Amino acid sequence: MWGIERLFLRAMLAGAVVLGLFLPAPLEAASAIVTDVRVGASQDATRVVFEVDRMVAFSVFTLSNPYRVVIDLPQVGWRLPARPLPGASGVFRQLRYGLYKPGNSRVVLDIRSPAQVAKAFILESRGKSGYRLVVDLLPTTAQAFQRDAGKTPLRVAALQAAPKPAIKLEPPAERVVLAPPRSGLVMVKATNPAVVKLNPPASQAQEQAQASPFRLAPRKPEPRHKAKKSVIFIDPGHGGVDPGTIGISGVYEKHITLAMARELKRQLERTGRFKVILSRSRDVFIRLRDRVRLARDRKAELFISVHADTVRNRKIKGPAVYTLSEKSSDKEAQELAEKENKADLIAGVDLTFETPEVTNILIDLAQRESMNQSARFAASLIRELKRKTRVLRNTHRFAGFAVLKAPDIPSVLVELGFLSNPSDERRLRSKSYRRKLASAMSKAVAAHFVRIEQAARK
Repeated sequence: MWGIERLFLRAMLAGAVVLGLFLPAPLEAASAIVTDVRVGASQDATRVVFEVDRMVAFSVFTLSNPYRVVIDLPQVGWRLPARPLPGASGVFRQLRYGLYKPGNSRVVLDIRSPAQVAKAFILESRGKSGYRLVVDLLPTTAQAFQRDAGKTPLRVAALQAAPKPAIKLEPPAERVVLAPPRSGLVMVKATNPAVVKLNPPASQAQEQAQASPFRLAPRKPEPRHKAKKSVIFIDPGHGGVDPGTIGISGVYEKHITLAMARELKRQLERTGRFKVILSRSRDVFIRLRDRVRLARDRKAELFISVHADTVRNRKIKGPAVYTLSEKSSDKEAQELAEKENKADLIAGVDLTFETPEVTNILIDLAQRESMNQSARFAASLIRELKRKTRVLRNTHRFAGFAVLKAPDIPSVLVELGFLSNPSDERRLRSKSYRRKLASAMSKAVAAHFVRIEQAARK
């Protein structure tokens, strides 16, 4: 669902207008804005420069499998020139950026071959130019890269006198593409006058210490009180630094899924029967495993993940519903699951310390009842969707999506349609069409719990 090679090349100027339809209101104005990104190469060295309108600290580290360089910033806004992002140069291949989590923006540099961070520094503003955050990369061996990958980030929090330029930066290209939309807040102002090593972020250390949700025993069902609302967990796919796929008009999947999740939440809560929790209520990245963990922590009784697909054949259109199976229903379902399950790599997440149980989860007997419930709900959901719109043939499909692998929560992944199809994309940008889909989904949810209550009374 994320066409990585086309990630930014298809965000056209017209798409920027479309994006505005789905953007959540910022919590407050950003206090620092990235105004330009440049890349250049000279002999072996590759330089990446971010121009910022005021002083901010940053940190940089590398990750392997695939080769990546990750740059973490305080939460910043993005107002890049209306031209393509830098193309491949030296070891640099392409980049992605966005909100990684509240208070933290992230840039992920995909590199073509192993490289080391030779230098990282901040240059003071000069004339009309802002402050420049500079990262210099030099080729290294695969063994050396693997040895240093995931190590303590290098933090840069001080100005440095501008060195003589040794690398020619990529010149501006023609005006073709508008960069992705800006995002909110900023925090840190640098005071430390040195380049220092940091301890690993607390969240990273905690993640390494925590057991996977997939290895936990299923929860013991809690007694249901008559007036208690059923808990529905809705997971709008992608977010932040992971935009998902891009539609033919430039709309981002992450904005479509969030708009849809909000509408479904509104309709479900209006019934008075459900408590609805969203995995994200704004444009922020959330790890796949954390989406499942959050649903389990909040004692969710039904998990609905919302996505929008893209394929090479633009004629294919219509919603589909997926449930969990290690054996995919067709090649298309398998390819889709493989792409979705790599979303954490897109955002520069270190999977080095994950266990085989996490990355190669086996479906055990404890999941069977949840899988049966998921299949029954999927069938009900498809019936309701067919009453509202034309659905994809073989509508109920099976694949090994990571977000469907909670052992004790009935879970489905709903593909709302295809952003590669002009009519599907146009409909998904429409509030009235999303209301129609949400109405079908809401009726299916209600029928699901009526069926459960009736079975409990027998």
